[in-house]
Amino acid sequence: MMSQDVNIYTETMARVYAEQGHWDKVVEIYRHLLTLEPERLEYADALAEAENRVAVAEDTGQPSDKLVSLFREWIDLLFKYEKQQKLKQLRKRRRRP
Repeated sequence: MMSQDVNIYTETMARVYAEQGHWDKVVEIYRHLLTLEPERLEYADALAEAENRVAVAEDTGQPSDKLVSLFREWIDLLFKYEKQQKLKQLRKRRRRP
């Protein structure tokens, strides 16, 4: 399930999430990127790696960290806030005579 605005899903974002160990998010992003560019083999490889990491984490029973979840939510809200601010600026520009 894609919980974020998919317009901000990029390979760079997937790498950042991977560095932070958010493999579920990495899987989500690479699945989306592959729907856009199915010929990108590096996306398929990265997706397979991320899915493997998710499976290993589930097998070892690693608990999800509440702090990580809160941080992820904070980042999501930050992106949404920035978008909202940009839209407000655009609206102000349109209203000027």
